Amino acid sequence: MSATILIWSITVAQLFLLAAMACAVARMVLGPRAQDRVLGFDALYVCAMLLLLTFGIRTGTTIYFEAALVISLLGFVSTVALAKFLMRGEVIE
Repeated sequence: MSATILIWSITVAQLFLLAAMACAVARMVLGPRAQDRVLGFDALYVCAMLLLLTFGIRTGTTIYFEAALVISLLGFVSTVALAKFLMRGEVIE
């Protein structure tokens, strides 16, 4: 009984994450300013990381958790670099 509830809840969570990723892509494409596009990119990588974590919970393998860790690190660094570029016009001083 509890295993079926877990499978259904993970499936629903994955569907909601896919919907959130679609909204983030729409924000990246339709955003009138560069700040909106950076915010959409930030939401997109967070949703991708969470989607990989739900795949890892569903399958029980650790490779998805490692991939989520890599995505989170690269996404954070790229978001900071884009924010610094938009604020100062350069990344490396």
